[in-house]
Order: sequence, then C-alpha cells, then structure tokens
Amino acid sequence: MFARKKNIILQGLSYLALGLLGLIVLALLSLTFMIAEDLPRADMIEKYRTPNSFFYPLPSGAVAHITDSGGQDKPALLIIHGSNASLHTWLPWHQHLAAHYRLIAFDLPGHGLTGATPQDDYSIQAMADFTREVAALFKLQRYSLAGNSMGGAVALQVALDAPQAVDALVLVSSSGMRRNANDESVGAFKLANSALGRMAMRYVTPRFTLAGTLRGVVADPDNFVTDEMVDRYWELLRMTGSRDATIKRFAGPRRPLEPRLGELDVPTLILWGQQDPLIKVEYGIAMNAAIVGSFLRLYPQASHLAHEEIPMQTARDTHMFLADIVQ
Repeated sequence: MFARKKNIILQGLSYLALGLLGLIVLALLSLTFMIAEDLPRADMIEKYRTPNSFFYPLPSGAVAHITDSGGQDKPALLIIHGSNASLHTWLPWHQHLAAHYRLIAFDLPGHGLTGATPQDDYSIQAMADFTREVAALFKLQRYSLAGNSMGGAVALQVALDAPQAVDALVLVSSSGMRRNANDESVGAFKLANSALGRMAMRYVTPRFTLAGTLRGVVADPDNFVTDEMVDRYWELLRMTGSRDATIKRFAGPRRPLEPRLGELDVPTLILWGQQDPLIKVEYGIAMNAAIVGSFLRLYPQASHLAHEEIPMQTARDTHMFLADIVQ
C-alpha cells in the first residue's frame, strides 16, 4: 500500500516536472519570437527620410536629421518631438503652418534618424544644447519653439538657457513639472521606468508593445493609430544604437524644471489634451500657474498627442498666438 502511494506521488511529481519544463520551453520560445534585432541606420534612412530631409554633422559630433520647410524669410519655429518619437510627429502641422513660418524639425539625440550620438548624453540639458546647435546651424538669432511631451521640457530648457534668443514657446502636453510618484505609466513607458524592464527591452521589443503604447496615449486610437505608424516607431527604436540610448536616457536622473519656471519671461502658450493619461491635465494647469503670463488651451477631444490628433485646431491656435508676437 505504501509503495503504491509512493509510486502515485512520484508519478504526480513527474507530471508536474514535465509541466513546468513545458512552460519554461514555451516561455523561451515566446521570448525567442519576441527578440527583435537591431536595424542598420542606412536602411532606416532609406525608408524613413522625407523629401525635405537632410543630415548635417553638428559641432558636438552628432549627425542630425533635419527638415526645413516654409520660406527662409518667415519667422523661424523650431518644433521638437517627444520621447521615442521623431520629427515625423510634426508633419501634420507643416501643411497648416508652412505658409506662415519657417518650420525646422529635427530628430533629437537617441531618436529617429539622428540616433545615438558620440557624446552618449541623452539628458534634457544635452538635448537643449543640441537644439541650440541646430539653431546656430541656420544662423538664427531669434526663433520660437514648439515642443510635445519631453520636447516641451527641451524647449523650456532652451528658453531658460538662452532667453534672449527665444521669441515664444508653444508647449503641448509638456514635461517639466514634478510628477506624482503614484502616477501610472502607459504601455512601454512602464518597462522603461523599471531597471528590469530596461534590461529586457534591449533585446525584447515586441511590436505589440509599441502599438499598445500608441493606442494608450490618443483619444481615438481606432481612427488614429495605423500599421505604418506602429512600424515607424518600432523600427526607429530598433535602429542600431537607439535602444541603448533609450535605456541610458530612462536610467538617468530626472530633474524637474518646475522650480525654475518662474524665471521665464517668454510668451508661452500651453496646449493640453484633457484625455491625456501620460501627463495628466492637472500638470498643464500647474504649469500655467508657474509660468507668469502664460495661456492655457484645453482640448476635451484630444489626449497626449494633440498636435497630431487635431492638427488643424492646434496649428490654428498656435498661429493666432504667434502672429501677435513674431512678424
């Protein structure tokens, strides 16, 4: 009787071991299928450059991907994309604003077709310095800045560093405020904000994660997020060097600009989608209070990417604001 029970127990343990082994094999196979290789920069340039694209080596050593549209005789507006985005995010604005402004867009260090840089510094300060290098390339004495999300923090840093050069700021769901530690991240940002997640994302970068992130930061994902858009985000993130740059950027210290916003003496327009789950509208309201004389425009029908979700309306509001400041 005892021997029979022993055999039953051993048999059960054997089945359990086989089951666990099967789960491990399944997990490893799944992981293998999710591993995404790096993509050559030359291939990405061939696929994602625009008709107005050019590449220029800056004094810092970075080779910047830049577009320049609109007449050179028009007021300059430098437009700065957000985290893990690229200059493509501003393309909807070009058709609405190029008749009035010289629109200069560029991929920040570690992003888009600029990619990793020799300095290997992806802090907000380094990106602000990069932005000023781009402005110097065009020999611009004065210019306005528009930035979304992380790009808004870069614009703010430029305005703090060189207020004499900045005519105006347009901030779209901008970073820069001290955020509540309990705020929920969205999609891939959850991975990037944890050390374990950053280790995994170096090799495991599934397309569905990027798709879910994009769908999570817009108000109407079914009519906004396309396969082509997801492919662009997914592939540019995997350009050789870009994932390492992203990991380094998220692992670095974050210093909110909030304590210095009271120093700004630059006309500022703040645009915010009220459905934004990534940087909630409460931070837009707080930023408006912190920047003396700023104007806040809220959009009930938009989320984190209001400049893309409702480009005609955000471009119109931007033009109405800038037209009174720059000629």
